[in-house]
Amino acid sequence: MAGERGLVVNWDDLRIFLAVARTGSVSGAAKQLQVQHSTVSRRLRKLEEKLGARLVERKNTGYELTTAGENVRQTAHRMETEVLHVDAAVLGEDANMVGPLKVAAINNMASTVLMPMFASFSQTYPQVDLHIVVSNTDASLSQREADMAIRLTNTPTDALIGKRLVTVVSTVYGSRDYLQQLDKKGDDPKWIGVNCCLFHKSWTKHACGEQSHNFYSDDTLLTLSAIRQGLGISYLPCFMGDTDPQLERYCEPDPSHNLGLWILLHPDLKRTSRVLAFRNHMDRSVKEIKDLFEGKL
Repeated sequence: MAGERGLVVNWDDLRIFLAVARTGSVSGAAKQLQVQHSTVSRRLRKLEEKLGARLVERKNTGYELTTAGENVRQTAHRMETEVLHVDAAVLGEDANMVGPLKVAAINNMASTVLMPMFASFSQTYPQVDLHIVVSNTDASLSQREADMAIRLTNTPTDALIGKRLVTVVSTVYGSRDYLQQLDKKGDDPKWIGVNCCLFHKSWTKHACGEQSHNFYSDDTLLTLSAIRQGLGISYLPCFMGDTDPQLERYCEPDPSHNLGLWILLHPDLKRTSRVLAFRNHMDRSVKEIKDLFEGKL
């Protein structure tokens, strides 16, 4: 970026500034960019010194942009878009099954039911460097945090190209021993408090009403372990609950809780061979175990 005074600003400095603007903190930007906290602080100060203006102000709620900061953010965002278009143009014309492929996936799926599919893809295409990014939040494909994303949703964004792979069914599970004790005593079940996703959180709140929780989990795999230990009942996708011999269904699945499993990609990558190969591979692989996802025992 060259200003009226002939300043030349390093794109990496602007990229770091954008991360601070988006996350609202230096630590958040450092985590997003996978760099040291001190690196973000140093590069931000360097950018402010070069421009001769304060770009951010520290508030109790985090960093807020100054007027100058907002102007720079808009300019930097336009530059980022152009850089990504250049990158996408190169990738979009790539006809070789060679190079990196970054896929964002949910932890409980990536480490269990999807891992054999990832492994078979890597074995089939050894020259593709497959990077699995585990996240329960949407990675921004437009900002190239990932090339593709595997997500549970019934409302995928229109800005991305998507394919619905299968319906994922969920229901409530408890350990066999815990549910047997409930039957004997005639007690009401205790619910495990969950914050792993908005789906499970809202379903739990609706099911147990105002019941308090003395154990909370922010990850489905952790919830699974808690259920095994007899801490209570909770929602799980059937591909997890039905395959665990220590667990039983507390009730039958509610169709209103069904979710679509989607594979999403950026429109600029729709002709990239390794992206299409991965999408087709996942489509075939998921359909082979469709009954598991749909909770058909």
